[in-house]
Amino acid sequence: MTAPLVFIDGDQGTTGLQIQDRLRGRGDLRLLTLPEAERRDPAHRAQALNQCDIALLCLPDAAACDAVAMVRNPAVRLIDASSAHRTTPGWVYGLPELCPGQPARIAAATRISNPGCYPTGALLLLRPLVDAGLLPAELPLAIHAVSGYSGGGKARIAEVQAGGAAPFLAYGLGLDHKHVPEIAQHAGLQARPIFLPSYGSFAQGIVLTIPLHLDALPGRPDAAALQAALAAHHAGQAHVQLQPLATAADAVTLDPTALNGSDSIRLQVLHHPGHRQAVLAAVFDNLGKGAAGAAVQNLDLVLGALALRAAA
Repeated sequence: MTAPLVFIDGDQGTTGLQIQDRLRGRGDLRLLTLPEAERRDPAHRAQALNQCDIALLCLPDAAACDAVAMVRNPAVRLIDASSAHRTTPGWVYGLPELCPGQPARIAAATRISNPGCYPTGALLLLRPLVDAGLLPAELPLAIHAVSGYSGGGKARIAEVQAGGAAPFLAYGLGLDHKHVPEIAQHAGLQARPIFLPSYGSFAQGIVLTIPLHLDALPGRPDAAALQAALAAHHAGQAHVQLQPLATAADAVTLDPTALNGSDSIRLQVLHHPGHRQAVLAAVFDNLGKGAAGAAVQNLDLVLGALALRAAA
């Protein structure tokens, strides 16, 4: 069997380069690359997109939509790392840990939308609690997140490297960030959450936190119930590390760079029993589980399905 041909459209961007690093030296696939002079040429890109078995789109949203329109070969499978198709009907959401059966849906799909970096953390904390009935879909939520400056793309990286960037930057204060519909839809929320993102002065990594008043939840559960729901949902998931339940006495701190270079995510419930308050927390690499690592995880699911089909 000839190894599947994989084309990364946008292989010189931050995510594209990270994916290349992860795929280098693998023998279960072949990488199709275009010479520098052909990378921006629509005709050559269209040829590559229709020639490959699997295309990973590491492009801005508009360019990703253009790339999808170029695909005429119905056998080509697409994994889109942009935010263009994350709530689009007909596209499978590429977060394998989202719910039971999601890996199989991804493996069988021809159109897969890679999740956003921030939504990855929010969803892996929220969806298990919504599904368990602990978190009502109509509950108003606030999500706070700090990312390394690489999350801002080439423009933000260049600004930092030129010495012109503030050490901390809160943004999305118009409360209309593009990640909000993605989080609401895939978490099963009816109330639009408030999402407050920011950039720190470090290169990569994310800390995302969601505060909760336990007495505002149905049945007034304790933090141990939240912990148990997360543990049940994420049991056996290779890329999810659930930390022990923690209180103020544990003096926990969250380092956004703790999992840099990893494709895993670390989840934790922190609480104060007396105050009946809790914080859901996620730490992960915005370029790993938040981008390139997630794309390769989805690619591996598709490759596995293709291998099974070829062996049948």
